[in-house]
Amino acid sequence: MSDLTDFIAGLPKAELHVHHVGSASPRIVAELAARHEGSTPVPADPEALATYFEFRDFAHFIEVYLSVVDLIRDPEDVRILTYEIARELARQQVRYAEVTITPFSTVNRGMPAEAFCEAIEDARLSAEKELNIALRWCFDIPGEAGPNAGEDTLRIALDQRPDGLISFGLGGPEVPRPQWKPYFDAARAAGLRSVPHAGETTGPETIWDAIRHLGAERIGHGIAAARDPELMAYLIEHDIALEVCPTSNVRTRAVPSLAEHPLPALVAAGVPVTINSDDPPMFGTTLNDEYRVAAELLGLDAAGVAELAKAAVTHSFMPAGDKVTLTNEITAYAGGGLSDIRR
Repeated sequence: MSDLTDFIAGLPKAELHVHHVGSASPRIVAELAARHEGSTPVPADPEALATYFEFRDFAHFIEVYLSVVDLIRDPEDVRILTYEIARELARQQVRYAEVTITPFSTVNRGMPAEAFCEAIEDARLSAEKELNIALRWCFDIPGEAGPNAGEDTLRIALDQRPDGLISFGLGGPEVPRPQWKPYFDAARAAGLRSVPHAGETTGPETIWDAIRHLGAERIGHGIAAARDPELMAYLIEHDIALEVCPTSNVRTRAVPSLAEHPLPALVAAGVPVTINSDDPPMFGTTLNDEYRVAAELLGLDAAGVAELAKAAVTHSFMPAGDKVTLTNEITAYAGGGLSDIRR
C-alpha cells in the first residue's frame, strides 16, 4: 500500500464533508483550551486530547464537539481556526473544500454574526491567495438546538450572505427532518443548495425525509441507504451522492467496524458516493487516510482512487469550468506514471 499511499498524498482532491470546529487541530484546540483554562473541560495537553476524543457513542461525540465549540470565543479565534483548516487541507492537495459551519453555535454564545462572517471570509480569501485552495461554506443547523436554531441559522445566512456561502445543511442528532422544511424552503428559494445529514445513526426513512421534505441534493453520510434497495435506486436515478466518511462512522459507533462498513455495498449497487473526512482530528484521520481506507474497502488501484477523486469534483457545487479544470488536473496526475500502481 506504500506506493498507493504516496499516490494518494499527491492526488488533487475536493473535500465535500468536513466540519469547521471539528477540523481544529490538537495544537489549536490545546492552545484555545489553555487560553480558557478553568472554564472548559477540554484538556490543554495535546496528548490528553486523544483520550478526550474517544467517543462512547454519537451522543457523547456531540457533547465533546460542543465543548470544543465553546472554545471559539472571538473573531480572531474564528479566523485562525479557519485558516488552519485551509492550511491542513492544502497540505493534502485539496484544491476545493465545502466546509460545514454552524454559525448558530458561536453567535448564540455572544459573537455578532457580522463579525463571525467577516472572520471566515478573511480566512477564505487569504487561503485562496496564499494556499491555492478554494473554500466554500455550508451553513448548518445544529439539530440538537431545536427550531430556534433553524430560524437563526437561516437569518444569519440570508442577512449576512458571505460570498463563500453556497449551501444549507442540518447536522447533530437525527431528529425528525420534516420540521426543518420551512428553513430549507427559504434557503433554497434564496439560491442555496440543500445538503442535510441523514441516515448516519438512523435508518433509510431519515434519508427519504431529507429528500422529500428538505430537497436534498447530496446527503451527509447516508450510509443507511444500503438497507433499502428502493432508496438506492432513487439515489442512482436522481444522481444524489452520499458524502461517506468511513472512519467517522466507526468512531461514533454508527457502524461496528470498517470491515462492516456499507461503502462496498453502496458502490456495488451503483450509488454515487464521495469520500470525506468529517471531523478529522477528532477521529484521528485525514482526507488522505480516508482515501486509503476506501481503497482498501473497495479493492482499488490508483486509477480507481483517481475516479473517487473525480466523483467528488462531479458532485461538488463548484462552477462547471472549475470542475473541468480540477478533473483535468486529476487526470494528468493519474497519467503521470503512477496510475498502474496496485494495492
